[in-house]
Amino acid sequence: MAGLATAFGSGAMTNPINDVFKSEAILVTGSNTTENHPIFANYIKEAILRKGAKLIVIDPRKIDLVDYASIWLRPKPGTDVAWINGLMHIIIKEGLHAKEYIEERTEGFEELKACVEKYTPEYVSDLTGISISDLMNAAIAFGKAEPASIMYAMGITQHITGTDNVKSLANLAMLCGNIGVEGGGVNPLRGQNNVQGACDLGALPNVLTGYQQVADDEVRKRFEKSWEVEHLPEAPGLTVTEMFNVAEEGKVKAMYIMGENPMLSDPDLNHIEKCINSLEFLVVQDIFLTETAKYADVVFPGVSFAEKEGTFTNSERKVQRVRKAIELEGEAREDYWIISELSKRMGFQMDYDGPGEIMEEICKVTPSYRGITYERIEKEGIPWPCPDESHPGTPVLHVGQFARGKGQFSAIDYKEPAELPDEEYPFLLSTGRVLEHFHTGTMTREGRGLNMLYPELLAEINPEDASSLGIGNGDVVHVASRRGDIEVKTTISERPDKGVIFVPFHFKESPVNVLTINAIDPIAKIPEYKVCAVRVEKVG
Repeated sequence: MAGLATAFGSGAMTNPINDVFKSEAILVTGSNTTENHPIFANYIKEAILRKGAKLIVIDPRKIDLVDYASIWLRPKPGTDVAWINGLMHIIIKEGLHAKEYIEERTEGFEELKACVEKYTPEYVSDLTGISISDLMNAAIAFGKAEPASIMYAMGITQHITGTDNVKSLANLAMLCGNIGVEGGGVNPLRGQNNVQGACDLGALPNVLTGYQQVADDEVRKRFEKSWEVEHLPEAPGLTVTEMFNVAEEGKVKAMYIMGENPMLSDPDLNHIEKCINSLEFLVVQDIFLTETAKYADVVFPGVSFAEKEGTFTNSERKVQRVRKAIELEGEAREDYWIISELSKRMGFQMDYDGPGEIMEEICKVTPSYRGITYERIEKEGIPWPCPDESHPGTPVLHVGQFARGKGQFSAIDYKEPAELPDEEYPFLLSTGRVLEHFHTGTMTREGRGLNMLYPELLAEINPEDASSLGIGNGDVVHVASRRGDIEVKTTISERPDKGVIFVPFHFKESPVNVLTINAIDPIAKIPEYKVCAVRVEKVG
């Protein structure tokens, strides 16, 4: 969000998913789409097979989408800025950039042009491992496509240069005139359902709803009047990664963790455990007793999506109704009810007659949601911004003009990952998900069917590495980093490159985030889950 907001003035997916049917070329990077976003992947496949779109996959791992790709580039993990700058260097040299669009709708182009001048195909090939010919082919295919779209996910963002990576993709899209047009866009695929909605409604440390800045005096005054309170905080709060560090220092003494399982999902789990143990008081609100909830002083039993009313906002910014299908059982309560009752006991009377009344307040205080009422989305969702009830919603952002006025090019140089392989830790570890399980497995690993399909953790290792280590399929290996170690079964596969091991993070029995590094992006504070150095040895 930080990267796109800097470039465009808005940090959300710019185009609806069915716009891929209008794309001449689709560039997918940092997204194992078929396993992490399978519905999106179906749209991409249909665009290729029925609409004739050209797919360019740029990913260190040989994901399933490679089978559908016209071009696949395999960069070294953590070299995204380098290869994106390389594509832009070629596009400019070949005269394929959108000159009139750049002149009329953007600023900062000359600085970008000067920055990418040194990213020649030869230089980029040395940095990334991509062949010169492959780099040239991808750049020319993307530069000639009218229009071309970009899709990315956490393989781009989960680096210490995550914000730079996103800004670079925004640069590439603007360079070719692909923002504000149907079939174009820069489209982040959200990691969980309603991540977009959570961000829209203020679940970030520096904004209130609709990305209204807490530091803005006028914004705070409006919310103070609406909520009938005085002196809302004017300073931004802390991100998740920052919260744990200051908890260890004793500066944060209590936490309320809702629907999140950091004792499995956060990097350097031994450090996270120390931080949680440093708290004086921990509350966890969830639908199962997660690994994190076991540390809690109080556990509030929440409910699943099927047991509540409300809205979800999906990746394409479409606000959709959710309706209760199952009645509550036992002591479980809807999340809004728990929060409201807690608020009352802490002295603020948060009285709502149900989710419908909450939605009315959302519309009142959030300009981009103002026209999205329950009545209007009874049968079909509406994409924000939707400023009033006569507005149809906005499927494509930045048509005619960017939200910030002119699009901002950013001149960005390549920086190495925080930790690279060496003699002691010669392998590079990357983490991610598999199709059969979701996030920390809180729900998917409770179901028998999915556990039958993918019953245990498997680490992917390249055949050449397996041979040199004397490892066969199904052998157990000891994987160690500077932070911890696990034992895990292996599957020998061409999917990871030589020197790279891939391990999913869903499994509490061998939590891979014991190994990952807590180095973070300086702007977005996102951890570098995708690159760290490890040692791999056969057990026994």
